[in-house]
Amino acid sequence: MRSIALANSIRSLAWAAIFLAATGSHGAEQAPQTVGWSTLKMLTTSTPQNSPVRQLQGKRVSIPGFMVPLEDDAQEVTEFLLVPYAGACIHVPPPPPNQMVYVQLIHGGKAKMSFTDPIVVTGTLKISNVKSPYGDVSYDLDGESVKPYVEQ
Repeated sequence: MRSIALANSIRSLAWAAIFLAATGSHGAEQAPQTVGWSTLKMLTTSTPQNSPVRQLQGKRVSIPGFMVPLEDDAQEVTEFLLVPYAGACIHVPPPPPNQMVYVQLIHGGKAKMSFTDPIVVTGTLKISNVKSPYGDVSYDLDGESVKPYVEQ
């Protein structure tokens, strides 16, 4: 009897593992990694592939910063630049490419437009070359959410 119960338990665990692998459900969604500007500015043309900043490629991250809207006269925006300080890009020169993140909100998302309120953007980060009206940008982020920044 004991061996039958053990075999049934093993079979149940095997089916659960197969189900989780097939559906991609490995428990709760993994929390995003918080990334600061000191990490993002490490990216240069000579940054090695195994560096911490290059390891962020394709990862779900949260980045605090300030919005530079790319849409004129909008109360809410779907795309913007995320920069490390308020007013960046508005006064020349703009920050270097490794200090700007192009954010495009996914799933029809919109964010309240603000030049001065700090925000936190969460989404999937890609290292890429994006052209913007304010210059070249080193990062592209598929934005899931934009929230007010709350100091911890």
